[in-house]
Amino acid sequence: MKLEEILKSVNVCRWAGDLNIEVTDIQMDSRLVKPGCLFVAVKGTQTDGHAYIGKAIAGGAAAIVCEILPEQTDDKVTYVQVSDSEDAVGKLATTFYGNPTEKLDLVGVTGTNGKTTIATLLYEMFRRFGYKVGLISTVCNYIDGEAIPTDHTTPDPITLNRLLGKMADEGCKYAFMEVSSHSVAQKRIGGLKFAGGIFTNLTRDHLDYHKTFENYLKAKKAFFDGLPKSAFALTNADDKNGLVMVQNTKAKVATYSLRTLCDFKGKVLEDGFEGMLLDINNREVNVQFIGRFNASNLLAVYGAACLLGKQPEEVLIALSILRPVSGRFDAIRSPKGYTAIVDYAHTPDALENVLNAIHEVLKGRGQVITVVGAGGNRDKGKRPLMAQESVKQSDKVVITSDNPRFEEPQDIINDMLAGLTKEDMRKVISIADRREAIRTACMLAQPGDVVLIAGKGHENYQEVKGVKHHFDDKEVVKDIFANEN
Repeated sequence: MKLEEILKSVNVCRWAGDLNIEVTDIQMDSRLVKPGCLFVAVKGTQTDGHAYIGKAIAGGAAAIVCEILPEQTDDKVTYVQVSDSEDAVGKLATTFYGNPTEKLDLVGVTGTNGKTTIATLLYEMFRRFGYKVGLISTVCNYIDGEAIPTDHTTPDPITLNRLLGKMADEGCKYAFMEVSSHSVAQKRIGGLKFAGGIFTNLTRDHLDYHKTFENYLKAKKAFFDGLPKSAFALTNADDKNGLVMVQNTKAKVATYSLRTLCDFKGKVLEDGFEGMLLDINNREVNVQFIGRFNASNLLAVYGAACLLGKQPEEVLIALSILRPVSGRFDAIRSPKGYTAIVDYAHTPDALENVLNAIHEVLKGRGQVITVVGAGGNRDKGKRPLMAQESVKQSDKVVITSDNPRFEEPQDIINDMLAGLTKEDMRKVISIADRREAIRTACMLAQPGDVVLIAGKGHENYQEVKGVKHHFDDKEVVKDIFANEN
């Protein structure tokens, strides 16, 4: 594509060189630059792309988009100055990859908890309806049935547009995408046109990046503020921030709730470790999910599918067939007669939801033993809160390591223990080795008990000192169960 054509989507301050050159690729990472490439220098949170302009040119970049023009320029390279390259990169990528969201319906899911479940279930549901569908999620990206591994909840804008472009080229009618607060703040979704947005809930998370809860809320709200009039904005009326999210949106607002009058109303009629019987808008449906938080997630899926034009009856049939997402309230029955649940809960609120769901089913007929940790180099303020929530709703708690990253596991454990009283400590032990912590919890369990293993869910690694080692909570549990026979 001609550089001049790509630049039509952004405001150019000034340029030097030939705008009529052919661009073969677009990159933000100088290490990926090849001859004929357009390199966009972005001031990131870790590094400033402007420092790598020289390296990009050495790699064969034909053009540079930047905020500050280099003092020394190369006559063979075209330089384009913009006021905000972070804002420009998404728009440039969207244009370069043929405006993919004009060719498919993109629905974004945002909130603290439930994003992966809702996006994945919508993806699976619409594939059952016979469409080609794309998915962009924390667990994995999919172009219809083809899995594409992922590192971030929302990829960088170039990867994102390349992915959406491939989805459009392969005939996808819909794409469902988790939209993280980071991606909104860093303008990774700039240039994309959304057919709908879904809000799940808002509780403390990512304050290591956003610094304040208000900034975190603003990042989520900005997504809805940017939705077009043609889109829908589906929000959780049970969350105190649900209506705040959509107060300035131009999109058509719809609500879902388990507690109040709304467009998509749900009620849990029966629940067990095998599933629930739900009432959704006065129709009953059996689902293979557990817990009120999952009932809320399913309401969001139901509402979004109806807003996308599906008939309520066909949506309910699809809901009854769908299964939980890997690592999200994943229940496994022990030969000894207790239940282990592997869940991704890594915030105080997510822990509260999962533990509430367990108690709703147990009804006091067994003990709850929780294995929990907290990630290193992340929001330290939630560590004592995670420990407190675990102790409040568990009979025994094993505090252990999660992904320590570059911190010492014991330091993280000590931060968690600092939130507990002497009374709390009577039901707590700490074991830094996660495998041993899970094994200990299982040894403590009696028939009828529940062992909750929280924090990592679908992850199949443990990150220590910057190195990812293979570690899968579910695999560990199955190994323990195999030796119980």
